[in-house]
Amino acid sequence: MDGKVSFYACGPTVYDYTHIGHLRRYVMDDVLLRLLYKLGYKVKFVQNITDVGHLSSDADTGEDKLEKGAKKYHQSVWDIAQKFETYFFQSNDQIGNLRPDLSCRATDHIKEQIEMVKILEKKGFTYVIAGDGVYFDTSKLDDYGKLASQKLEQLLAGARVEMVAGKKQPTDFALWKFEKEGENRAMSWPSPWSKRGFPGWHIECSAMSQKYLGDKIDIHTGGIDHIPVHHTNEIAQTESATGKKPFVKFWLHHNFMSVDGQKMSKSLNNFFTVDDVIKKGFSPIALRLLFFTAHYRSELNFTWENLAGMQVAYEKLLKETQNWRTAVKDDVGSAQLKNLSTTAQSFNQQFWQHLANDLDTPKALAVVWQMMKSDLSNADKLSLITDFDQVLQLGWEDQEQVSGRGREQEIKLVDLPANIQALVSARATARQTKDYKLADQLRDKLHIAGYKVKDDLNQQTITKCL
Repeated sequence: MDGKVSFYACGPTVYDYTHIGHLRRYVMDDVLLRLLYKLGYKVKFVQNITDVGHLSSDADTGEDKLEKGAKKYHQSVWDIAQKFETYFFQSNDQIGNLRPDLSCRATDHIKEQIEMVKILEKKGFTYVIAGDGVYFDTSKLDDYGKLASQKLEQLLAGARVEMVAGKKQPTDFALWKFEKEGENRAMSWPSPWSKRGFPGWHIECSAMSQKYLGDKIDIHTGGIDHIPVHHTNEIAQTESATGKKPFVKFWLHHNFMSVDGQKMSKSLNNFFTVDDVIKKGFSPIALRLLFFTAHYRSELNFTWENLAGMQVAYEKLLKETQNWRTAVKDDVGSAQLKNLSTTAQSFNQQFWQHLANDLDTPKALAVVWQMMKSDLSNADKLSLITDFDQVLQLGWEDQEQVSGRGREQEIKLVDLPANIQALVSARATARQTKDYKLADQLRDKLHIAGYKVKDDLNQQTITKCL
């Protein structure tokens, strides 16, 4: 990959809260990203935000998830998208994930999506279903479904795909949907095919990845549920548009996480966010470590009991790390930090080899526990955990992580930059006048600027996210 890596990750559909099942996937993306940096690669990391076009069914039918979220929370689709995009990044910040070099919204790239559909139309890959939309004709491809390495009937099994009236094949998918008469969608745009309409879910990733990373991507990540439909369709439309250029070199697909052996669901009351983790007194970084106990291609079962066990292990590791740090500071021989013993070198090699072997985090984490219990010198142990922390992101230099508060620093109003002071003051006024919508918008602006707001009865506490 000539020292440079193009990395595209399928991002969230921002119609509801990011939960810990989502976070498991993004933590493992973060491990891969940090490992690439560790190996010396220059990475361009792009992640999309789906804020339109993701229907509740893979069959190109059903309600747009943003419209669904707007009805649920009694807000506009635009407010819902902003609210949950902010929450997504906030959750990732709290659990120690790096932000992408570029985060791109589907609604900001309607032009690019229309242009790609026009290219596919010109090349003969599309057809129109009157009153419904522009569809991709999968019969034009000999290798459709190659990502899943399955026959057509296997590809469709379990997927939410059905025959829409007018579809030529069950696998054909919408590139552009038409707004139906009387529908009055909040999000729709003019196009060459209809007065108003909106993009299909799959086209956004192809259009935006091409714009920012080119026709070919080195690494593309997503969930295993993306394999039979979303990623299969991305490949079909992208390679058709670019003249059969191989779209992605390496795919990485994450498995699901269950809760107490059941699928995560609000109806089962087991739908948890990082805020729920913090409210119960756990650190988000203990949750991050818990994710490492299962390989990304394996299912992980979450329970509060196993998180409690990981919290204990995490606090012990932090305590030990501080002990090593204190001992090394007091030791005139602390120059050992740059000269690992043979045994320490072996631990170091094992840790990074396990990660390089398909991100085998369970084995890499086992090396950490073995190193802790070993008779290595304090300097060796401190040097190793510092090196490992380039991926683990324990935040061991900030003991506030133990309480679940995250890496934050409380700041007095007078110490804030003038523009931030203005936002804080405006938000205080909004709260006093009970303009909570404006208060939420200002809170989001503060968070984007790197500041977190905690509300008490009559005051705001401002912390700087480090």
